Amino acid sequence: MSADLGEITKQQSGLIKTDGDFIFRDLNKNGKLDVYEDPRQPIEARVDDLLGQMTLEEKAGMLFINGAAVNEDGSIEDKSGGAAFPRAAVTQITNQKMSHFNLWQIPGAQAVAVWHNHLQRFAEQTRLGIPVTIASDPRNHFSNNIFSMTATDFSQWCETLGFAAIGDPELVRQFADIVRREYLAVGIRVALHPQIDLATEPRWPRISGTFGEDAHLTALLTKAYIEGFQGTTLGSNSVACMTKHFPGGGPQNEGLDPHFEFQKGQIYPGKNFDYHLIPFEAAFAAQTAAIMPYYGVPTDQTDENVAMSFNKMIITGLLREKYKYDGVVCTDWGLITDAQIADTVWPARAWGVEHLSVVERVQKALDAGVDQFGGESCPEWVVELVKTGRVSEARLDQSVRRLLRLKFQLGIFDNPFVDESQVPQVLGNPASVTAGADSQKRAMTLLKNDGHTLPLQGKPKVFVKNIDPSVAAQYVDLVATPEEADFAILRLQTPWVPVETKNPFAQGFHHGDLDFKGDAKAEILTLLQGTPTIVVLYLDRPAVIPEINAEAKAVLAEYGASDAAVLDVLFGKTNPQGKLPFELPCSMETVQAQKADVPYDSENPLYPFGHGLSY
Repeated sequence: MSADLGEITKQQSGLIKTDGDFIFRDLNKNGKLDVYEDPRQPIEARVDDLLGQMTLEEKAGMLFINGAAVNEDGSIEDKSGGAAFPRAAVTQITNQKMSHFNLWQIPGAQAVAVWHNHLQRFAEQTRLGIPVTIASDPRNHFSNNIFSMTATDFSQWCETLGFAAIGDPELVRQFADIVRREYLAVGIRVALHPQIDLATEPRWPRISGTFGEDAHLTALLTKAYIEGFQGTTLGSNSVACMTKHFPGGGPQNEGLDPHFEFQKGQIYPGKNFDYHLIPFEAAFAAQTAAIMPYYGVPTDQTDENVAMSFNKMIITGLLREKYKYDGVVCTDWGLITDAQIADTVWPARAWGVEHLSVVERVQKALDAGVDQFGGESCPEWVVELVKTGRVSEARLDQSVRRLLRLKFQLGIFDNPFVDESQVPQVLGNPASVTAGADSQKRAMTLLKNDGHTLPLQGKPKVFVKNIDPSVAAQYVDLVATPEEADFAILRLQTPWVPVETKNPFAQGFHHGDLDFKGDAKAEILTLLQGTPTIVVLYLDRPAVIPEINAEAKAVLAEYGASDAAVLDVLFGKTNPQGKLPFELPCSMETVQAQKADVPYDSENPLYPFGHGLSY
């Protein structure tokens, strides 16, 4: 029904209270307010009404999500000085009519909450008052992973590989529920995760964000993860999951990541394409709100060798038609335009369609079936496509409808604001901090324990390397040299080899061989051969460590852990519970001989998938 509510003049949808009952309102095309007495039913009607009021430019802006800068004081003014990256959200709202943004590095949780509320007030004043949706990559892992944002104020848990090592879906659900509350406190409503690719090519740099190489374990944990964030149905207390990277980004040729032009495509020598879909089937069952395809080209799997987001057989044929998926499909970041980083041009990840113009790339992705473009702010190309008749406005409406529906489902129109006073109570909650620290310890995987070296007893004389001495001194009698020590404790990271490139972002990706080499290996072995040594190895990829393993007294794997967490486990305050989420190959030769799409298939692995000892 329509009603003239007199004093209510704001041109935005929302929740109002009359006579003690809540009703929804929407401004209709005639300037009247459509009022819906049942707040559970009106979403499709509200979407229809708002969509009918949107201009072509406003619809086009809805199809883009890009990074936004957060000022130290939480203000929203554009202080970029003209810098292109990241832009201020207000500039993108004003110039590009955008209403979706993602956050990278932030000054702190309180600043984000303040910034978020300022931004929503700004959005209220736009023509239709469409509120913004804020998204984020993971923020809650103890990690140096380039895709895990600095955990400023957020609880710090093991990486997702650690959850796979523990293998407990209820712990994953607890993690997701706690992170959901932390996200809600600052205004983050879309999680650009979980990442449910399978780690079947051990050299791939993005393995640390996965649940390992087993599809069925990944599926089990995926379901719990999404339910912890979203609940059984999307609502005002949900954080929507954008599950990635469909149809599985793990089997990269030689492990070279398709963020970069030196990639060689995704390959399936084991004819195992369908195995990588198993986790996504679990995500669909859990009703993930959104899907992100990867950059990779599914080599010789479809009718054309083009990247997933340009591939109609992948997006429309497989995702939309076979799986009947009607949620949001958002491309990974930066498929359309090149980026300038320092003095280097980072090419758009338009693999297979590099020859197309920018506007032709947009058209091909829309034709393939995607709804939104990640890491881009160029709706003018969508406007051009519609005005020139190459894309129909009806096609545009399909995607805008999905994006509006998600905003309504999350209750962002009804109350877009956060309670800034609650941020210190939610972030920094002692129970959440403790649970995160406990996960770091539980995930650790005891690979070797010769002579029951572990757990350590008393306060032995210990030489430490790559451990904060001030932390170690709380557990051991620190000595200055290995020769004085009863034991040495050595923390190591899985090796990697930087790719020769001028792109500084590419230089930070952990590509290449997985084994220690030359002087670095010789130095490690000298220590191990001279002093009984406990090796603590951070696994962001499957390390190749046969000689180190042979000489060490004990080997403990971790998946994102503080020095204190490591020492608690070494001294038996917590029993390591982890099981390897992938196998550890015995040599680089066996790595090179593996099939990129097949799990745990290296010959005579040093440690098999699922290996793990305890005290």
